[in-house]
Amino acid sequence: MNIPLLKETVNPEEWQLRCDLAACYRLVALYGWSDLVFTHISAKLPTSVSGPDAHHFLINPYGLMFDEITASSLVKVDEKCNKVIESPFPVNPAGFVIHNAVHEAREDAGCVIHTHTRAGVAVSAQKAGILPISQQSTFVLGSLAYHDYEGVAFRDDEKPRLQADLGQANFLMLRNHGLLVVGKTIADAFLSMYIFESTCSIQLGAQAGGELTLVNPLIVKGVAEAMRVQTSGMGGAFAWPALIRKLERLDQSYKT
Repeated sequence: MNIPLLKETVNPEEWQLRCDLAACYRLVALYGWSDLVFTHISAKLPTSVSGPDAHHFLINPYGLMFDEITASSLVKVDEKCNKVIESPFPVNPAGFVIHNAVHEAREDAGCVIHTHTRAGVAVSAQKAGILPISQQSTFVLGSLAYHDYEGVAFRDDEKPRLQADLGQANFLMLRNHGLLVVGKTIADAFLSMYIFESTCSIQLGAQAGGELTLVNPLIVKGVAEAMRVQTSGMGGAFAWPALIRKLERLDQSYKT
């Protein structure tokens, strides 16, 4: 692929965000959460880069596998999914509908990750949703919302209903569809999705066995403090450097 390199063209802050988002795409592929060329991860550019009145985002070039995505290939779009910087790659406006809805409603949404994994979709089809049966599930249940399936998400009229269902939650289960997480940073969003995906995989495994033991509801109430202690108050930033080192050992082409 002939991809124009952007490192010397864009602001250093934007370049770092591009590298982090490209790394996130590669890690999602590495952990087996991708769905061929479908689903998206978006990151909002800070106003220090895009300007106080602009709403610019980075999103994947539609048609590339997640393990092909690089910092330079990411496409910068506005809130209507129009390209801000010319790119040889297409963008999927339909895929941006969900992401735009979340970014529009949540100022704190620095990154949004959406997946269609087998475990995530399977649990999203279960009437009870996430069950309190694992330590991982307690972190999800502390900030979880649900949104009913309305078909392939390409209609703008679904946005207000999705926004209302999400509210201030950081984990959103899209019924019969998949999982979505909101993070202040790319690192926060990745860690949240790791926990969400693990929760669903554990639940399916546990349901294949005997009678389930439920976690005491009081434990869920104290989960925010537990997460703070677990990550030394750093959230996703606690695990992110180790994930980048892992990626660097495997393939450094993400940052081109």
